[in-house]
Amino acid sequence: MVERIVVTGGAGMLGSTLIERLLDDGRQVHCVDLRAPRTEHPNLTHTVSDVRDAVAMKRATADAAAVVHCAAALPSYPADTIRSVIVGGTEAVLTAAEANAVPRVVHISSTAVYGLPKTVPTPEEHPREPVDTYSAAKAEAEEVAERFRERGTCVPILRPKTFLGPGRMGLFAMLFEWAEEGRNFPVLGRGDVRIQMFDVADLVDAVVTAMDAPAERADDTFNLGATEFGTIREDFQAVLDAAGHGKRVRSMPARPALAALSLLQRSGLSPVYGRLLHKLLDDSFVSTDKARDVLGFRPKHSNQDAILRTFAWWREQRHTTAGARPAKRSEGVTSVEPWRQGALSLAKVLF
Repeated sequence: MVERIVVTGGAGMLGSTLIERLLDDGRQVHCVDLRAPRTEHPNLTHTVSDVRDAVAMKRATADAAAVVHCAAALPSYPADTIRSVIVGGTEAVLTAAEANAVPRVVHISSTAVYGLPKTVPTPEEHPREPVDTYSAAKAEAEEVAERFRERGTCVPILRPKTFLGPGRMGLFAMLFEWAEEGRNFPVLGRGDVRIQMFDVADLVDAVVTAMDAPAERADDTFNLGATEFGTIREDFQAVLDAAGHGKRVRSMPARPALAALSLLQRSGLSPVYGRLLHKLLDDSFVSTDKARDVLGFRPKHSNQDAILRTFAWWREQRHTTAGARPAKRSEGVTSVEPWRQGALSLAKVLF
């Protein structure tokens, strides 16, 4: 009998990529999301539901061999929604899985739980020190997952860095748009900080590895990120070079720019949230030794591989939909939509 895998957040960028991989592997998959999945397949079923709905989650996880919990809320959501979806949703999914005796739940967390660590590379043993609503919710959701782990469910907790790949939009759409239009692109300070990212294809490989590994190895917490990465200036310049307009990354005085962006964010005129702003001022990368040594997982893609693959997909989508009927302007409420640039779009005239 083919095992049935439940994927929450299955219509999102990570969830849909994971579902495609699982279907290619010949598995039965059940998608749970507020939207129907973006693909159809004889081995794919779905439930349109909020992950906080305990009754729906119990029904969806019945007879599952494993659950992969990808559903979450973005940092741009209202604070009460962020906590409710991330913490309440995790509680509901794990409660349902436990009631149905599902042996394994892979929980997708984030390196955001570390806050703004000064220790780099940051190991899994680093304290959880959240600095905003989103990172606090992610940290609390991990505590929920650890509680169920102690009660007997195998719960691998995966902490990926920001992941990229076909389907990813969010704030990266701003970089891609400016590059395609032949504009320079700003960075805070010299742009010489090293910001680790992660390719979604590697993240999917890591999820499958954690799902299939022996429980005594998988039942732990793992950082995930590219092992090859340079500075943010180098990564952004690679996109500008690929656009072919000869434009360059331009430095902005870090502290004045940070103050201005923080003011715009507080006034609701910019989607750039505080933790991201401060993260861009210091090196940000984690140790991935544990995933390598315990799970045998090694990523295949570098930072530049990930960002250039995403840019190539974005350009193809932009060109293939150029003649289509204009869509309603996106507000960036998911990672598969471009985030509203707000006042930042006005800065184009300077670059």
